[in-house]
Amino acid sequence: MSDTGAAKRPPTIDDVLRLRAAEPLPSSDGRTEDGAARDGAAPPRIVEIARLAGVSPITVSRALRQPEKVAEAKRRKILEIVERTGYATNPHARALRSGHSNIVAAFVSNLQSQQFCLAVQGCGEVLEPQGYQLMIGQTSYSYAKETTMIQSLREMRPAAVMFTGVIEIEENRRALRALGIPIMETWAYPRDPIDMLVGFSNIDSGRFAAEHFAGRGYRRVAFIGRRSGRGALRLNGFREGARAAGLDIVAELSVDRVTSMVDGRRALAELLSGNAAIEAVFCANDLLATGALLEARRLGLRLPEDIAILGFGHSDVAEELPPGLTTIGIDSRDLGRQAGSMILQRMRGDMPAEPIRAIDLTLTHRGSS
Repeated sequence: MSDTGAAKRPPTIDDVLRLRAAEPLPSSDGRTEDGAARDGAAPPRIVEIARLAGVSPITVSRALRQPEKVAEAKRRKILEIVERTGYATNPHARALRSGHSNIVAAFVSNLQSQQFCLAVQGCGEVLEPQGYQLMIGQTSYSYAKETTMIQSLREMRPAAVMFTGVIEIEENRRALRALGIPIMETWAYPRDPIDMLVGFSNIDSGRFAAEHFAGRGYRRVAFIGRRSGRGALRLNGFREGARAAGLDIVAELSVDRVTSMVDGRRALAELLSGNAAIEAVFCANDLLATGALLEARRLGLRLPEDIAILGFGHSDVAEELPPGLTTIGIDSRDLGRQAGSMILQRMRGDMPAEPIRAIDLTLTHRGSS
């Protein structure tokens, strides 16, 4: 029996899903022509959601992005269909079409550092409940990687950018300003941040380390840290503090990059191979300090009787290793939360009352110094 003359019924959700599952044709690279994998049906498009709901595609878009602009009954119907079909928006494609994004790019110096991860976590705790998502990249203390990542931001068009550090290369600073979005720098305290800053003085942290050693009665001290950036600033402060306190810096060991705790183990071994008279060493990086503590234990050294170790930045691993690592540092999660709050305020069109904020340095004393 023919149904040619019958009224045409609107498609159901099941109709759409069946049609979408049958549509794609596999290509030679194992994916379908519209980009969906062979082993599953492609998700419905926004036009299909609109057809099922009996509304225009722009109404679907508004219901998802600006729900207050869509009538409640219509919005509920759209959201029910979205949930049943598994429809998902593409934030990157939306950013390219509209110039707006819900992505905040967070660039960390090293993903193995607990301090940087805590800061990003704190930032996410503020931004994610407001509908923003963090996309994390690692610069590995590399100016070349930093430059490449900053160049990629023009195509990504994020809503904001956060760095666990400050941008030193002027060309990169200009490129970030040209994006016209909130830029958050951290972990230092320069006079001229690009946009906003939550940080502290790395020179002061070095001075603090020397003062701590002087207060504990050590006189022959050493330094391990990165050769450039924050490491160089902490060394300068350590020298100033040592000179003021009458300490003798008997050895300085600078490394180009810090990738893991292994770098700290190697650094302490190298330092001790030619300087047996060291009483205390300041490791100006959490990974270096934890590695140095492990190496001291491997060598059978008593802490702090044979050598004292002071780190920068808290580490759960070092805390669990007897006698525990004494550290200078900050509340990294609080830094991240403050950064997230300032970013959110800027994205809402307001300038924070204090676009540059200082975080206090603290000393956590344990048995290593």
